[in-house]
Amino acid sequence: MSEAVKTPEFTTPEQERAIKGADVAGAYDMPIEEINPVNAHLFGENRWQEVFERLREEDPVHFNEIETAGRYWSLTKYKDIKAVDADHARFSSTNGITLGFRLDAEIPQGAFVGSKPAFISQDPPEHDSQRMTVTGVVAPPNLAKLEPLIRERTCKVLDSLPENETFDWVDTVSIELTTLMLATLFDFPLKDRRKLTRWSDVVFAIPEPGGIVETQEEKRQEFIACVEYFAGLWEERKENPGDDLVSMLVHGEATRDMHAAEHLGNLLLLIVGGNDTTRNTMTGSVYGLNKFPEQYNKLIANPELIPKMVAEVIRWQTPLSYMRRTANQDCEISGKQIKKGDQILMWYVSGNRDEDAFENANVIDIERPNSRQHLAFGFGIHRCMGNRLAELQLRILWEEVLKRFEKIEIQDQPSRTFSSFVKGYTHLPVKVKRKTS
Repeated sequence: MSEAVKTPEFTTPEQERAIKGADVAGAYDMPIEEINPVNAHLFGENRWQEVFERLREEDPVHFNEIETAGRYWSLTKYKDIKAVDADHARFSSTNGITLGFRLDAEIPQGAFVGSKPAFISQDPPEHDSQRMTVTGVVAPPNLAKLEPLIRERTCKVLDSLPENETFDWVDTVSIELTTLMLATLFDFPLKDRRKLTRWSDVVFAIPEPGGIVETQEEKRQEFIACVEYFAGLWEERKENPGDDLVSMLVHGEATRDMHAAEHLGNLLLLIVGGNDTTRNTMTGSVYGLNKFPEQYNKLIANPELIPKMVAEVIRWQTPLSYMRRTANQDCEISGKQIKKGDQILMWYVSGNRDEDAFENANVIDIERPNSRQHLAFGFGIHRCMGNRLAELQLRILWEEVLKRFEKIEIQDQPSRTFSSFVKGYTHLPVKVKRKTS
């Protein structure tokens, strides 16, 4: 294993500069009012930990105001995040779930019927009726039916992995397994399943030279292609409905009168929810267990700990860094005066590392007694509807991994997603060693 993997996740500013080989300012090197946790470079370069550590200590309800996004407050303590997430009456989702981004603003005017907000960006009663339309796909009876298929596909992917040869875990395993699952949920043609990966990556991509998309116009064209593809599936399911998500939206009482383009928000929400979060936790589980090898050895010695490990890795990884709410009225959060219309960022990634909620929070402890109390899936009415499916996929993956391999060994540090919203990985080089008996 490369020495890079052994680099401690938390470093001093001086160590950080030495590792990077550049003059990287640490979170304690600047006035606290200058800290902007939405800076995507913090996550792309894995420098976010110290920022939130300082905010939790010194300014747990932290104010920023920038020209491109306006006024926003960052909540970094577990108790504040949970309280706001549970209070949809005072803190609304209707103005969007991320800072300065709305799906309905991404589609060129006049190209299609205007996209409406996804149900995650709505409040009751609209939220409840639309969410209820699709929750059946992840209800316990359907998950029980899906489990044999998930296991079959997982076994096939793991059996195809090369031995003693470096390969990319992200693309070969995490993306492949989650995209196969997502295609099943949509009854999406398997031959085109990587389109779902592409659209998921595009949703929160920041246009930049050499990036996932280079311009805002390119991003919009990708969304148009998504709408056009699903419009075809939409018409097909009107005549031949099934048990898939598209059929549920086409025939649901709250959604059946909507055009496919109006459902772009819901479609992209379901694509991202079924793809980004699970695939990044699948990768995070391999990375995290390599960072804490004593926990990996404990898991190998006792596979009965897999369910606890799954919950703990989800807490430690936190695949979506934050969610946004908007204050419906003037109010107070932990002594700070919030104005009506202010944006509130609930930093799940920070709440899940809050020492007041999780002892020794920066490490993975697969026997942590309260790991299931994590905030990675949100809290309240917007709690991730696919949380049980994500846990099921991760459980099956590790059940089959432990049957086949002595170890999955990381060969170098991962590359990470350039985003302050999606906390993920773009590349993780690994080798596997199969069991001989």
